[in-house]
Amino acid sequence: MVFTSLVTFIRARGPDEFWRKRKIFKLSAHYIGRRRNCYSIAIKNVHRALAYATLGRKLKKEDLTQLRDIRIAAGCEQYGLELNDFRDSLVKNNILLNRKTLADLAIWEPRSFETLIKITEKQEVDDLCDKAGKLSIGWTKVPSGGSK
Repeated sequence: MVFTSLVTFIRARGPDEFWRKRKIFKLSAHYIGRRRNCYSIAIKNVHRALAYATLGRKLKKEDLTQLRDIRIAAGCEQYGLELNDFRDSLVKNNILLNRKTLADLAIWEPRSFETLIKITEKQEVDDLCDKAGKLSIGWTKVPSGGSK
């Protein structure tokens, strides 16, 4: 295609504009009224919808994380254990389960979750015994006597 002047080059948008607009109109096909048919209005609404969709994906992940933490905490609360202590004990025992798995166990398989709780309680008892043993071994009586 040969352009005789710069003005005709700028004004000749060609097929690119058609496909660009078509993409927006396809995304706005379910809207009602001019939001669907008028390009300048449709593009604003499509961009807004895409921004909300992007934000929604992030919020969904946060919501699932909170839900799973609540479920795990509820499972621990049944046995009188705090969530942070439970997680620390699991790490010490080299039980590397993620939030989703722990939440599923807490809700759908309470006996398996109870077994994990027993393992963590045993770990806490062992830690207390180790601390008490170190204190009794490391402690020595200071001889009483005056200094001259």
